[in-house]
Parts: sequence; structure tokens; C-alpha cells
Amino acid sequence: MLNARKLVADNKGFLLFLFCMLMVRSALADWYQVPSSSMYPTLVEGDRVIADRLAYDVKLPFTDVILKHIADPQRGDIVTFSSPEDGVRLVKRLVAVPGDVVEMKDEHLIINGVKGDYQLLAADKKHLTPEREYAGEQLVLHESLGQLQHGIIVMPGKLAMRNFGPIKVPEGQYLMLGDNRDNSKDSRFIGFVKRELITGQVKRLLFSLDGDNYYLPRWERIGAAV
Repeated sequence: MLNARKLVADNKGFLLFLFCMLMVRSALADWYQVPSSSMYPTLVEGDRVIADRLAYDVKLPFTDVILKHIADPQRGDIVTFSSPEDGVRLVKRLVAVPGDVVEMKDEHLIINGVKGDYQLLAADKKHLTPEREYAGEQLVLHESLGQLQHGIIVMPGKLAMRNFGPIKVPEGQYLMLGDNRDNSKDSRFIGFVKRELITGQVKRLLFSLDGDNYYLPRWERIGAAV
């Protein structure tokens, strides 16, 4: 017991620093490593993103208990959340809000009766699913549907869920999709995400390391907006 007390006394400055860091990550801002290709071409493997934990709600630290609403999540936001399936932290795009009626036909979204517009874009290999994971054809499209204005990837040769609905998003819940539409485990598989499970909004990268190139920094992605 004395040794433990001495250890704490000798390292109280460091322990206070660790506690403050934990509080910051729990209540203010968190950083998260993108572990997969589910958000290509927007986020790539090796990106470290900053999640603003105060974007929508003030929560009791280390819990999902909401103390105060600040703002409502919007269509098009990139968010981190705890999966309703197993609690794993995920990052996806918020596509539909409570009350929306959502449908997907042949990869094209329809929200509240309005069909999305899709335009083919030039593909940048750096932002495509790595060939080690998928070597087939990949198309980059610009998805335009109200606040949804961003790039997506589709893989015509891959078995995927390209059709669902129409379904109505329940009150207090949200529908999430990956921008890499045919390579993402999202609300099509794990269901709607309750507001209290959303842990932050992502607007900017911290930095990015290229695992296929000796983990060298991707200099152009340091501090980049998403």
C-alpha cells in the first residue's frame, strides 16, 4: 500500500495529465483511426480523424447519457458512433434523419420522394479501395441530393445490397451509409443508430499514415477538411 501511495505521489503530475486527456476525449474531442475502406473516397485507411463530441450533445463523461442538446445531426454529416450491433466505434455518413422515408434503387438514393443525381467522376487511384482488397472495377460518382453533396464509390462486379425500402426513419434515430457503398457494413446491416450512440462529428483530419507505403505520412491530408 505504501509503495502504491509513493508511486502516485511521485507521478501525480503525469496521472493528472492522463486524467485530463481522458476527460477531453470523453467530453470534448476525440481522435479515431479509420480502420477500413468503407468511407472511400472521402476517408481512407490510415486517416486519423478528429471527432467533435460537442457538435450535437453534451454528455455525462464516459457515458451515453445526454445532458443537453446543442444541435441536431444533419443529412450529409460524417459522424462517429457506437454500433448498435456490437458497440464497436464506426465512422459513416449520416444519410437520413428522423421522419425521412428512404429508398435505394440500383444504388441510387430516394429521400422523401426526391431522387438523387449521380455524375461519374475521374477516379484517383489513391482514393480507391486498395487492390489487395478488391481488384475489380470501381466507379467514383458524385452524389447530389439536397445536403448530400459528396463522392461515393460503387463496384459493379461485387455482390452487394443495392436496393432497400422504402423505410421510415424512427424518431430519435438515424440512417448511416458508407461512401464506399458496396463495401460498407452500415445501417443496411446493423440497423438505425440512436442519437445517444452518436459520439461526434468529423469535419477534419488530424493526420494520415499510408500503411501500404511503410506508414509514411500522407502530407496532403494533414489537417485537411472532409
